[in-house]
Amino acid sequence: MYRTRGPAGTGPAAPPRRTDSRRPAADAAARRHERERRHPRYWFAERLLLTLSGQRPVHWMLGHTLPAAYDQLAELAPGAPLRPVPPGHGIPFVRHCDEFQPRPGVIEAFARIASGDRLRALAFRLEHCPDRRWRCAAVELGGARA
Repeated sequence: MYRTRGPAGTGPAAPPRRTDSRRPAADAAARRHERERRHPRYWFAERLLLTLSGQRPVHWMLGHTLPAAYDQLAELAPGAPLRPVPPGHGIPFVRHCDEFQPRPGVIEAFARIASGDRLRALAFRLEHCPDRRWRCAAVELGGARA
């Protein structure tokens, strides 16, 4: 049913038009990209999750980690500790991510990783390197909690 225009009811009103042609999914992706740009902890939490859930290989993080953190990832990743258990029951996702900055150029971050009814803790340290890029310097993974 159309609404009428004006008090005299002179005809149907045109349906409302969107001024932004992007779809809601594109809007969400743009917001996520902006958040990751402003807060590197989100960028790293997502990528560490993909690596530790077996969705990406360890070498995918090679340019984004310092040697000690890469060794930690190489030790953790083969068991895919963040994969869904049982398989197919809930894709793991970053529920929350926060940070503490003990000094300029260093971020100590933590993320809560949810998969089904499991909740895991992921802690990592980021350092702002001389080339002005953030790199992961350490990774720790906490136990499961239902």
